[in-house]
Amino acid sequence: MSNVQTSATEDQPSDIEIAREARLKPIDEIGERLGIPDKALYRFGAHKAKLSNEFIESLNGRPEGKLILVTAITPTPAGEGKTTTSVGLSDALNRIGRNTVVCLREPSLGPCFGVKGGAAGGGHAQVVPMEDINLHFTGDFHAVGAANNLLAALIDNHVYWSNGLNIDPRRITWRRVVDMNDRALRNVVCSLGGVANGFPREDSFDITPASEVMAILCLAENIADLRRRLGNIIVGRTREREPVFARDLKADGPMAVLLRDAMMPNLVQTLENNPAILHGGPFANIAHGCNSVIATQTALRLADYVVTEAGFGADLGAEKFFNVKCRKAGLKPDAAVLVATVRALKMHGGVAQADLCQEDPEALKKGLDNLSRHVENLRNFGVPHIVAVNRFATDGEAEIDLIRQHCAEIDVNVAVASHWAEGGSGAEGLAGEVVRLIDNRSSEFRPLYPDNMPLWDKVRTIAQMIYGARGIIADKRVRDQFKDYQANGFGHFPICIAKTQYSLSTDPNLKGAPSGHVVPIRETRLAGGAEFLIVLCGEIMTMPGLPRVPAANHMFVDDQARIEGLF
Repeated sequence: MSNVQTSATEDQPSDIEIAREARLKPIDEIGERLGIPDKALYRFGAHKAKLSNEFIESLNGRPEGKLILVTAITPTPAGEGKTTTSVGLSDALNRIGRNTVVCLREPSLGPCFGVKGGAAGGGHAQVVPMEDINLHFTGDFHAVGAANNLLAALIDNHVYWSNGLNIDPRRITWRRVVDMNDRALRNVVCSLGGVANGFPREDSFDITPASEVMAILCLAENIADLRRRLGNIIVGRTREREPVFARDLKADGPMAVLLRDAMMPNLVQTLENNPAILHGGPFANIAHGCNSVIATQTALRLADYVVTEAGFGADLGAEKFFNVKCRKAGLKPDAAVLVATVRALKMHGGVAQADLCQEDPEALKKGLDNLSRHVENLRNFGVPHIVAVNRFATDGEAEIDLIRQHCAEIDVNVAVASHWAEGGSGAEGLAGEVVRLIDNRSSEFRPLYPDNMPLWDKVRTIAQMIYGARGIIADKRVRDQFKDYQANGFGHFPICIAKTQYSLSTDPNLKGAPSGHVVPIRETRLAGGAEFLIVLCGEIMTMPGLPRVPAANHMFVDDQARIEGLF
């Protein structure tokens, strides 16, 4: 999620100040708008609630609304505002009479205390209560971490007591997780201190959004499917190199116990008191980057339009939304919105962040290559699309006109929106264009590759058609892993590529629209429960580190017990 102050000046209030001024409605009133009965709401205070499993199951068979994906150009430190645009578009659609729900991911504590601060939209296009959403919310992330680490404990406990499954401690692949950026935990040695503490071995931590349990939570259709998927998690190998599954350790049952309540989507509201469903939180640079299937399908059965987002640029989030989530859930998106900003495009054209307030048409023209590449990426999936320019106060009319002219040349409609400053009213033009797009063009959605394409070819297809690469490379060990997965019945799995979000290549410093590069595959991880193959490329880490000056340094609780510094 991104939180971009697209029209901010020093005199304007911060996101958290705007959120505190909101007049929130009781959550039962928000639910009533969608026809959700009072008994279906499990409340967390006055303004948050979970939707009961029984109510969700009762919606089966209902007609579904229109699904709109919000994605973006390649992200930059200048900001794009994808979450802000998702919220603003949803508010705008409601303003023009379309019953709309926005479906988003839940923020992770790692980025909140690391780089971003808050992550619930921005300005006058936010989901609230903002502080709750950004922090512990309803405990879903904690449940995912607990279930993940319960499995890790059961593995080591089994090896300690009898190891009846003949697990090879050297080939345990299941990692522990924590929802915080902590580079010191990337590689650790556990079980030191003597015989009573188990067998010493090397281990690793991932951040909770990268856990396969998070992916399973977001892809499972119901409780039964959740338990099936949990049982299919591959935790390691025996000494004979046979796979060991979570169900072999009888871990699927207790893990499902911990995740029972986390399976229920969370209902909140926007600043304009429109319904928002938040559920799940995988990152798109190291996981599949989409909110839960349950949340999206529930929203589609409750509303005429559903606005959802996928993490980072269209090369990561949108690609996985289409190839993983839509494929697994049978979703057919009706439209896509590609968010861009003048500032970000100028950064792709070579302008330093400190100079972005100055007009630079030549740099903007160069940066538009990145926009064109992502438009082409969306066309690969047959989904009608539109460009949304998320306007900053410093944007010049001449710069906006350049974007309009370029979009006309590549045959894509464009709408300029100012929802950060004006809320839903600032995105009504965008909303009208999206409705016209859906009414006048039928989606011809198709995944990028078929299920039966070999795994290696699937990765190469993504690299060539989405990243503009010449090809992919890997050492013999990795290539042999592909052959092993293919031979052992996993060849139908889709691909989840982990790579830097800051470039179409695997080099985060390579901006714009690079072509002809090669994508190096460093590692693979088979996610048997999530039912996809994770392919790690370049130097991407599944446990991020904190920056030199973390956002946490500016956060505190004042004398009135109010949180400050969370944007």
